[in-house]
Amino acid sequence: MEELSARDSSSPVFSMADYTVFAAMLLVSLAIGLFQALKKKKQREARVDDFFTGGQNMSAVPVGLSLCATFMSAVQVLGVPAEAFQYGFKFLYMCLGQSTNTLLTALLFLPVFYRLGITSTNQYLKMRFGRGMQLLGSFQFLIATLLYTGIVIYAPALILNQATGLNMWLSLFSTGIICTLYTTLGGMKAVIWTDVFQIIVMLSGFVAVFIHGTVVVGGPALVLEIANNGSRINFNE
Repeated sequence: MEELSARDSSSPVFSMADYTVFAAMLLVSLAIGLFQALKKKKQREARVDDFFTGGQNMSAVPVGLSLCATFMSAVQVLGVPAEAFQYGFKFLYMCLGQSTNTLLTALLFLPVFYRLGITSTNQYLKMRFGRGMQLLGSFQFLIATLLYTGIVIYAPALILNQATGLNMWLSLFSTGIICTLYTTLGGMKAVIWTDVFQIIVMLSGFVAVFIHGTVVVGGPALVLEIANNGSRINFNE
């Protein structure tokens, strides 16, 4: 009984500083959406296209960072390290395939979409194959997105609940409501600049964990030695 009590008392929970950082992340994201909404209101020339495409005047750097943040969900943050730990560096071959796919998309598909003035694959399906194919593509996309988004939202809430004791429903509703608000208020520009802020925070965290873990183990040479002895440097296997 005493062991159980000691275990419960030693389990990690959010401190006031942790709650402050978590709340600051959400408030900054919401503030970006409010700023973009007020900015559009002052211009008094906001159009529907501005909401969905950001006025098509965003530079490449924030758009690129936003795309990186979009694909860096909890599934990747939690799953990729586990996959690499289990199977080693050969996981990078999948990253090579994804990079090739991204390059081909940028060179072959995006120029066509830009010239046609469309913003989604479903619009092209309608132009090329008709309304039926567009509806089929849209339905498939909606089902896949709903299933994927459910996992993406649930995974970080579950991890926060297990690792820190943060209420899972509080995590789900707080992040979901804030994301909905800043997207609705600020449109695509709010989404892009919020992604920029969030990926900077995420990359800073990755670098901090990488440096701290390397120091704790004993240096880069020892890390590579342990990985090699465990058959994790296995590009040719």
